[in-house]
Amino acid sequence: MEALILETLDDDKAEDVVAIDLRGRSSVTDIMIIASGRSSRHVSAIANHLIDTLKETGRVKTRIEGLQTCDWVLIDAGDIVIHLFRPEVRSFYNLEKMWSVDPETPTSPDQPAV
Repeated sequence: MEALILETLDDDKAEDVVAIDLRGRSSVTDIMIIASGRSSRHVSAIANHLIDTLKETGRVKTRIEGLQTCDWVLIDAGDIVIHLFRPEVRSFYNLEKMWSVDPETPTSPDQPAV
């Protein structure tokens, strides 16, 4: 499923696509995919095509948030969660940085725990 999603994003010219393996780090999902569209219209087109692709594979219970404005569209396909952003919204939330921190890394006393 991950390969199909990544291929669909590539076909739709999604930018800066990142797949983060969260197995063992999150009970919510196994894989998080983050990508950008150039504009709200581009994000909408990517999201709608991806939703149609997921439905064709039998993922009819996919949950979708954010299609009204298309600044940030979240597509929850269960074991894979996809975040589609406009570039400035993506840089504001910076999800990649939040999930790149190794939860097993000890923190020093003057460094806040994540």
